[in-house]
Amino acid sequence: MGWLDPEPFLRGTAWLDGGRAVRADPTDLARLPWDTAERAALPIGVRVEFTAAPDTRAVELRYRAAVPATGDAMRALRHCFALWRGGQCVGETFAAPAEDATIGIELPPGGGSFTVHLPESQAPVVLGLRALGGALAPAPRRRRWLVHGDSITEGWWSTRPAHSWPATAGRLLGLDTVNLGYAGGARGELPLAEQLASLPGELVTLAFGTNCWSRAPCSAGWLYETVRAYVGLVRRGHPDAPLLILSPVLRPEAETTPNVLGATLEDLRTAMEDAGRDLAAEGDERLLVLSGRSLLDPEDLADGLHPNDRGHARMAAAVADALRPHVRT
Repeated sequence: MGWLDPEPFLRGTAWLDGGRAVRADPTDLARLPWDTAERAALPIGVRVEFTAAPDTRAVELRYRAAVPATGDAMRALRHCFALWRGGQCVGETFAAPAEDATIGIELPPGGGSFTVHLPESQAPVVLGLRALGGALAPAPRRRRWLVHGDSITEGWWSTRPAHSWPATAGRLLGLDTVNLGYAGGARGELPLAEQLASLPGELVTLAFGTNCWSRAPCSAGWLYETVRAYVGLVRRGHPDAPLLILSPVLRPEAETTPNVLGATLEDLRTAMEDAGRDLAAEGDERLLVLSGRSLLDPEDLADGLHPNDRGHARMAAAVADALRPHVRT
């Protein structure tokens, strides 16, 4: 079988920029903070999904990736490709770091539908794929779920891309998760709300706020009004989609400590939840609010801020429970 165009097989894609999956509109980067634009260049959450015929022994992926410079401690980090079938990881294949490479991934017998999670941190670009001993077809399309947030949404401290809470919740709900989490970002930037409105999607989740405590400090009143404005802009493109607001999860150092503007994380969380509930009371019947405060315990945090794998799994379960009544099968 010859090399196939990868685009029909890619899932979790927001924009394509010359064949490269990116997570911000490449024609609108000038309005974004530099750190958000930088994180958006990484294909977080982008996957290859296909259906293999019963006689297909393996799939080959041809790809291009970033390799750190000589002397960088991360230069020797191998590229991990994780193969999933349904809700189970059925194998991992590792490749030596290279800018251009082809990797063969063995498939379990019997064929079926598979997902390959890519080595996101190496900024991989899939150039082609082909079957060995059988045939491949793009996996059926699923409903798209747009998830905006910060480094927690991006999946920091999960041991594998497939273990992040958006990826896990997407599997639980049978959705095509589009991860729009930006480490250090998600501070209520309204141009991102406009970009989010422009993307096709059937469900939307907004999970930001913790970086509004310290990295870009704001008051509770500012966040309340920002959430209302943010939702209003997103609703321009998704007027009828179920929209879940997830307020910040536990951050022990910030819960009762005022920032430079006098707001604790608890104050900011309350402001975010109040904004969502007020909008719902004013007529946005498909707007949901999930408080992040009770979702995690201190032992679910890897560093006092980001969840470990258990924390990501707990967040995924809670979000899936909140969205499940609103997901059409």
